[in-house]
Amino acid sequence: MSLPEKKRRRYTYADYCKWDDGKRYELIDGEAYAMAAPSRTHQKIIGELHGQLWQFLKDKPCEVYVAPFDVLLNAAGDDDDDVFQPDILVVCDEAKLDEKGCNGVPDMVVEILSPSSLKHDKFLKFNKYQRAGVREYWIVDPDSKTVQAHILENGRYFVTSYSEVDTIPVNVLEGCKISLSDVFPE
Repeated sequence: MSLPEKKRRRYTYADYCKWDDGKRYELIDGEAYAMAAPSRTHQKIIGELHGQLWQFLKDKPCEVYVAPFDVLLNAAGDDDDDVFQPDILVVCDEAKLDEKGCNGVPDMVVEILSPSSLKHDKFLKFNKYQRAGVREYWIVDPDSKTVQAHILENGRYFVTSYSEVDTIPVNVLEGCKISLSDVFPE
C-alpha cells in the first residue's frame, strides 16, 4: 500500500510498515515526511563518519548503523507515531536492536544537514532527541564544514561547535575521536 493522500493526519509505525511506494519516510508526531535522496557530498560525509566510528567500535559492544535504519524512540512498536531514520546512529544496548532497527533511544545520533532536512534536524528532531534522552546528537553542516556536538546533561543539550580542522571527542564512546579534516577534505 502506498502512502495515501493526506486523508488522515496521524500515522503509526503499523501504517508506515505497509507503505510500499519505494520512497523513504519519517514519522514525526504521526505526520509522514518524505525523505529526499542524499547528495553525493552528503553520502561522502556519512561514509567517512561511519568508517571512523565503525573502525573504533570493531570488537566492542556498541554498534554503528547508517540510514535507512528505523528508530522508534518511544519503543511503542506498532503504535509508535515517531519513526526516524538518522544518517548515523550508535547503539550500545543490543536489546534495543532487531532486524528492522532500533526500538528505543540510541546512544548517539548524527544528522547531516541538507536543504530539505534543515528544519527537521535543527528543531523537530533536536527536541525529540533531547526529550527522549539521546545522549549525544551531532548536526553536521556540509556547507560551513562544521559540526555541532550536543551533549545531554540533566535533560538538556549543551553544544560545542567544531570546524573542519578539529578533532571531536565522542562523549558516549570513551577514547573515540573523529578527525574532521578527513570528513571535510579540501
